[in-house]
Amino acid sequence: MPRVDASAAFLRACALDIETMKPGNVSVASAGHGMTATQFIASADAASRRGLFTPGVRVGARIFDAVRATFDAVFCNTNLGIVLLCAPLCAALELASHDIARWHDATQYVLADLDIDDARLAYRAIALANPGSLGEAPEQSVHATPSVTLREAMMLASERDSIARQYANGFADVFDIALRLDTTREHEAMLDAFLTCLATWPDSHIVRKHGMTMAQSVTHEAVEHVRTGVRRDAPHEPPSSTRGMRI
Repeated sequence: MPRVDASAAFLRACALDIETMKPGNVSVASAGHGMTATQFIASADAASRRGLFTPGVRVGARIFDAVRATFDAVFCNTNLGIVLLCAPLCAALELASHDIARWHDATQYVLADLDIDDARLAYRAIALANPGSLGEAPEQSVHATPSVTLREAMMLASERDSIARQYANGFADVFDIALRLDTTREHEAMLDAFLTCLATWPDSHIVRKHGMTMAQSVTHEAVEHVRTGVRRDAPHEPPSSTRGMRI
């Protein structure tokens, strides 16, 4: 059965995320938004050491501890979305004994087991990170105490947030995209994953900051890049409408 060193894979993916130039994101070639590539590397190391991969810990505690460790290391929000996305996957991979053939099924179990305490700790982590353009929710706002499980809270937000949608659909998007990637060429695989997501649905962060019209424009341009094979021919050329935009 295929097995994976989860912590090493996480750290490599985080390094690739900033080594591969993508529209709107901080990279090794371009600092931005008051942050540098060095801070993102330090954040990944902190989150992996304290939180995400702590054996036997529930998802909510993984989220809060990883965000707390990040702030202790870099004093700003560099990775809240990454932590929220990865915490259930890390717990599930541990449950599956690091057998990636069982990973998706284990993820379903972890999501079904999420409780109100997981939600409370996740809400505390979000408050600590204080992400920009979070907005107000009609139900189960992160500015209030949750009264539902973390998955239920995420399901309520799934129409307006791409990470919340993963909790709702069992991380179907993540596993579907991962199965398509040619990971033998790491930087191209990273850009491929990025453009595939950008071309498949409007980016929820762009929607919150700039509106649906801008988000759909970015999606349409990403579709064109994917259609014309820009991922292979010019892997460092971002969609023009997103240059300089923090996604």
